[in-house]
Amino acid sequence: MAASALLVGGASLQAQTGAADFADEALALHGGPKAWPHPRRAGPRWGEPEARQLQELVRQDSLFYWKGPQTQLFIERFRQVCPHSHVMPCSSGTAAIHIAVAAAGIGPGDEVITSPITDMGTVIGVIYQQGVPVFADLQPSTYNLDPAEVEKKITPRTKAVIAVHLCGNPCDMARLRKITDDHQLVLIEDCAQAWGARHAGQPIGQAGHLACFSLQNSKHITSGDGGVVAASEARFGSRLQLFGDKGFDRIQGGLFEFMAPNYRITEAQSALASAQLLRLEAIAETRSRLGRLLSELLSEIPGVMPHEVRQDDRCVFWFYFFRVSLESMRASRAELVQAMVSEGLPVSAGYIPVPLHRNPVFQKHGFFAGRWPIREMGLTSMDYTRVQTPEAERILATGVRVGLHEGMTEEDVRAIARGVRKVTRYFRRG
Repeated sequence: MAASALLVGGASLQAQTGAADFADEALALHGGPKAWPHPRRAGPRWGEPEARQLQELVRQDSLFYWKGPQTQLFIERFRQVCPHSHVMPCSSGTAAIHIAVAAAGIGPGDEVITSPITDMGTVIGVIYQQGVPVFADLQPSTYNLDPAEVEKKITPRTKAVIAVHLCGNPCDMARLRKITDDHQLVLIEDCAQAWGARHAGQPIGQAGHLACFSLQNSKHITSGDGGVVAASEARFGSRLQLFGDKGFDRIQGGLFEFMAPNYRITEAQSALASAQLLRLEAIAETRSRLGRLLSELLSEIPGVMPHEVRQDDRCVFWFYFFRVSLESMRASRAELVQAMVSEGLPVSAGYIPVPLHRNPVFQKHGFFAGRWPIREMGLTSMDYTRVQTPEAERILATGVRVGLHEGMTEEDVRAIARGVRKVTRYFRRG
């Protein structure tokens, strides 16, 4: 559906959002009452389950990951969330993606198609393997890769696609898998923001060849930092431990066959992560329910585009992201956000400042001491100064980020919707 069509709507949810209550009220910015006067804080993120695992940890003789009881427990519980036969816990989500990219065989000049709206960690591994990130444009309201745009970017050098489940919203994996299968490409899932998400009723991370998760402190579940990469096919899975552990095969031992970094997890990280996994389903279900309610409440506010989630998917809303039709407002996005913050809403403008390829390191092609060896050697002609992703630009220019968390209630979400309606009603043209 076109973005312009999604940015209009009626007002039949007035009773639910309380629109009539503030029809004549001044904005909080101008001295009126706040739409959400008592924002709810998130509850504690750890407690008895984590303490119990840490107590077991300190009785161990070793904190090394290999055959460590905490890491083995983490792998066992992870398989209940994402049932892959090969699982490699590691030091970060960035490390997980680097391991996946290496296991996929990405080498000098190989192209990997991915999203321009993502963390730098999505592409660091590609660049370090001397591959070439290729940025495809996005769908306007899911904020994920547009499969049609992905297909346009495929060349004889393309070897893989990294699908980023932004905000915990599953990509259109059925179409992406068909495209990658048709072109004999590897499909990697960046699930860093998507713990507990489901695609077509199945756990996220199952549709691609490799799945990568993050345990960084801001994620749904965390061990402060850490990650995990998983696969079921032996051609990838058998290489995960090697690429995460300096190329050393701890099962067979022997000689080093290739260079690889040290991305090992520790037993302490695994202890925390395994306990956190016990909390995951409650966190995912709550965030999904609250996000869907917010979409319902925002869907009929004129000039607002809710966060689109396919009917059969479960988005876990690492954050909620809606767009505003600035053409219909007599205010800039910054002014709208300022007014919403004054109403007590947990919002901010946009997500990342610019699409990834517009960062200085890409614009200068200066990845290694200010240079890009594969471009100098003629293995790629990529020029990031010429890359255009117009929908991604528009998403970042018109998006408003809402900080949802599992400590909120449905009434909190209704208050957020009331605040959005109150502010956009005041600033709407005409």
